[in-house]
Amino acid sequence: MAVYNYEYLKKEVYALTKIDLNAYKEAQMKRRIDALIAKHKISGYENFVKALKTDKALFEAFVNYLTINVSEFYRNPEQWAVLDREVFPKLIKRFGKNLKIWSAACSTGDEPYSLVMALSKHLPLNNIKIIATDIDKQVIEKAKVGLYNSKSIASVPDEFKKKYFTKVGTSYRIADEIKARVEFKESNLLKDPYPTGCHLIVCRNVLIYFTEEAKDEVFRKFYKSLAKDGILFIGSTEQIMNYREIGYGRLNSFFYTAD
Repeated sequence: MAVYNYEYLKKEVYALTKIDLNAYKEAQMKRRIDALIAKHKISGYENFVKALKTDKALFEAFVNYLTINVSEFYRNPEQWAVLDREVFPKLIKRFGKNLKIWSAACSTGDEPYSLVMALSKHLPLNNIKIIATDIDKQVIEKAKVGLYNSKSIASVPDEFKKKYFTKVGTSYRIADEIKARVEFKESNLLKDPYPTGCHLIVCRNVLIYFTEEAKDEVFRKFYKSLAKDGILFIGSTEQIMNYREIGYGRLNSFFYTAD
């Protein structure tokens, strides 16, 4: 077997992690993995797979590295302003106070916690529940701890920084009352079942790493996962080219409705 056989690596990684590397752009992902292998001074994919099977720390670092966790609170604040001004009032008027909201590929929790805070301007906290999923159990554990650096929380509105964050050393801990409104689950967008009857799905700046085919599959599954007139909120680096064909209407550049 060739030492640098990427097909072999994809098969082994799937067996170990259930992460399907076929869904990611090959050149980009291969470059990331090769850099990690070089960093750990391992020669070839076969030796790397052996190391993954025996070195728990390397395995966890690899999964963390693979799932590209770049996250921050209130990322692209102007889009959160649209959520606050237009989307939440529309959803509450249409579906009432108990909204079913799913934060897909939630990373370290910045996004679902941002959703709770943003929604708290419209509803009492005890009416808010966010389902948050990610493929990486490490980042879910980080999310449950709820400790963030100053860069992560830079865009949080001052009123929420004062109300819901406590400084701990150089970090900031999010309040338990916000954490209590989020239910975290491990889930793979490409193979696990989706929640149904969602009023809002938020999935931002994740699908850019997927192939066009995988993206299309996920957008179609999101559509089926939404209640009629529910809304999908995507990232500033993404767009759904064939949204009409799937069945979506367009609220604006980053918000799509399930017509």
